[in-house]
Amino acid sequence: MNLWKYKKNKLSLVFALLFSIVLIPSFYSQTGSKNSKKDLENKKKKINDEINEINSMLSETKANKRSSIGALVNINMKLEKRQDLINTINAEIQELNRDIKQNEKQVTQLKTNLEKLKGDYARMIIFAQRNQDAYSKIMFVFAADNFNQAYARLKYMQQYSEFRKKQAVEIIATQTNLIAKLKELKDQRHEKNLLLGNEEVEKENLSSEKQEQEQVLTELQKKEKELKVELDKKKQDAIELQLAIKRLIEAEIKRKLEEARKAEEAAIAAKKAKEEKEAKENKTKTPKEKTPKEKIIVADLKPEKVKKENLFMPALTEETEALSADFSNNRGKLPWPVGKGVICETYGEHEHPAIKGFMMFNNGVEICATKGTQARAVFDGEVTGIAVSPTGGKLVIIRHGEYLSVYSNLTDVLVKTGQKVKVKQVIGTVAHDEEEGKTSMNLQIWKGQKTMDPSGWLYNAH
Repeated sequence: MNLWKYKKNKLSLVFALLFSIVLIPSFYSQTGSKNSKKDLENKKKKINDEINEINSMLSETKANKRSSIGALVNINMKLEKRQDLINTINAEIQELNRDIKQNEKQVTQLKTNLEKLKGDYARMIIFAQRNQDAYSKIMFVFAADNFNQAYARLKYMQQYSEFRKKQAVEIIATQTNLIAKLKELKDQRHEKNLLLGNEEVEKENLSSEKQEQEQVLTELQKKEKELKVELDKKKQDAIELQLAIKRLIEAEIKRKLEEARKAEEAAIAAKKAKEEKEAKENKTKTPKEKTPKEKIIVADLKPEKVKKENLFMPALTEETEALSADFSNNRGKLPWPVGKGVICETYGEHEHPAIKGFMMFNNGVEICATKGTQARAVFDGEVTGIAVSPTGGKLVIIRHGEYLSVYSNLTDVLVKTGQKVKVKQVIGTVAHDEEEGKTSMNLQIWKGQKTMDPSGWLYNAH
């Protein structure tokens, strides 16, 4: 009876310990959270870089010692980026709060598991000490009813010993995991405090920049009439620029259509000459009955219907068609036409930043940069046009299959018409307006005679 109790108690203890191990939770790595955190950090870095770039541009606009539209545009951009930065920091804090909450739960669970493991292990040790004499072990084996049962009891005692060792290792591993989690939790709380501090600093910067915006806006509004005259002229210049670009693109499309027409006429003429030659060679045959082959030749000599071309989309060669498809596949991946810069005027119709109700229109985007910035091609292509724009400066048109990219307000153009260019190849220098203290260029993307929003094509433009 005592032996049976001994066996029963031992088996109950082993099963209880095994059950406790099964209940130990697995702690999965927070891959998604880390990815999200990395994305937010990258976004924050990008915004900080843009703010630094705007500050550099702002120092140039302020150097002319007068409140200008250029300065207001830069301040407005900086306010927008500053708010984006604050929102990103808030998102980081929320992400961190989720991580902290999750880690706190894991720490609590680890502590509970550790206490249970220690308690079970202590009971095992006490039980083992009470039954550690060799006589009890031998009696337990020899009390078996048959050989198989004796062997099973012997294996059970070996496994029990191994289980004790494993339990000790499990306790150490749980303690190590707990210490690591506590450290991670401490670091996260410290990081959260830093982010909260950064948020306060950025809010103060935002408040200061809003005051600066109000000051410049007030100065500009004092000379609103003068400003409107200036803006009306600039608006008219911009319209003339858009018309000039459109005329250049129409001329380019007509040129391509003419090339396609001449190529097709040459191909038809060559085919006709070949067929006439073959017809002369076949005159040696009996004239009474034409062979089926001759009938086909006569039929082929009938005037062919020339395929009508789309006025806005000239025929593409295999090479240009491949380039066009490649360009189209890179939507949202194209490099910027400048090494560093920010979009300071968006595509389409929008209100002027200084004068309410004064609407402006842009067939592309205006990209502001620092003085001396070089313009570069956004993709492989061929320079199909260079002209002096009505607003001053030069413009360059590059064909990418059925797409065209237009770069205006440039100086020191380094390419020529007909030249093949590579992506990121320098094509000229972005013009600087001394009066405004502003350096900017206009980028447009056309498909046939239809304009497209370049910000949707440039990498990381939003």
